[in-house]
Amino acid sequence: MMWIYYVKIAIFTILATTLFVSLIRRLVLSFGILDFPDIERKKHQKGTPLLGGVGIFIAFFLMLFYIKNDILSGNLETSHWLGVFVGSCFLMIGGFLDDKFKLKAKWQIVWPVLAAFSVIVGGVNIEKVTNPFGGTIDFGVGDFSFISSIFIFLWLLGMMYTTKLLDGVDGLVTGVTAIGAFVIFLFTMTTKYYQADIGIASFVLFFCLLVFLIFNWYPAKIFLGEGGSLFLGFILGVLAVISGGKIAIALLVMGIPIMDVIWIMTTRIKNKQNPFTFSDRKHLHFRLIDLGFDQRKTVLFYYLSSTIFGLSALFLQSRGKFFAILLLIFIMMTIVISFNIFDKKNKNV
Repeated sequence: MMWIYYVKIAIFTILATTLFVSLIRRLVLSFGILDFPDIERKKHQKGTPLLGGVGIFIAFFLMLFYIKNDILSGNLETSHWLGVFVGSCFLMIGGFLDDKFKLKAKWQIVWPVLAAFSVIVGGVNIEKVTNPFGGTIDFGVGDFSFISSIFIFLWLLGMMYTTKLLDGVDGLVTGVTAIGAFVIFLFTMTTKYYQADIGIASFVLFFCLLVFLIFNWYPAKIFLGEGGSLFLGFILGVLAVISGGKIAIALLVMGIPIMDVIWIMTTRIKNKQNPFTFSDRKHLHFRLIDLGFDQRKTVLFYYLSSTIFGLSALFLQSRGKFFAILLLIFIMMTIVISFNIFDKKNKNV
């Protein structure tokens, strides 16, 4: 029976993730690759191990290799998954170097760029996307095939930097990405959009993250690290692309974090600050904490919004998803305006 197979995969994934995350944590403690608190942004009480994303990476791809016949049962080829694996390896290498040696910003961006290129070189493309006003938009074939590559490159970079910049509160990125993986799993398991290969890969990712969340929940015993925070955005972005361009699902799940990043980037550029190197407490998750939310309540706020808008994708058609995204934009704009008014009143006091 199919459900027994999925239970077996879930159990194996739980055991593998627990083993490798625990092992990585011990190794990191031995080598002293820790993240220490500071006065401005990092409020944890003591040095916390980094490189937790490496444990997720190993468990995830080990399980994909175990179920390789399943993930190759659809339209995806070995080269596609190889491109994803190589890209993930780049992120792990860059993440390790940054966590250990604190790379400069110009070197940090090299690894996400290489990861995105690896996916494209592996042959992943988007032939068409659904037009919310009817029909489809074709841009993955013929003379315009380069548009697909450009879109995938920018999409993956955007997703990676969203999860990277969102990783400021224990369990936040891990949980939101897990919700995204679970929604994609549900979506690809429906009769209309059935894609067993993407479904099983999303299922594995979900349980990898669910286990890691136990280690990463406040107060965290281990952090994702630079490579881990990038990897989660990367792999969720990839799943959204290879599931037939289900970009709207990822946008609905990650909507508030994505718009938060756009808001922060725009503000920093406006203030003539480097958007990639400058750090402050203007992100929404920090603002909520400064308003009196504790870390758990802040994380649960994000979980709730991601779940509501993510699950809405299961019941909405393309036009409905488009209007749901507009609603998300309206909500985020309201939040931004409210905080701006709040900041101006404090300056005048």
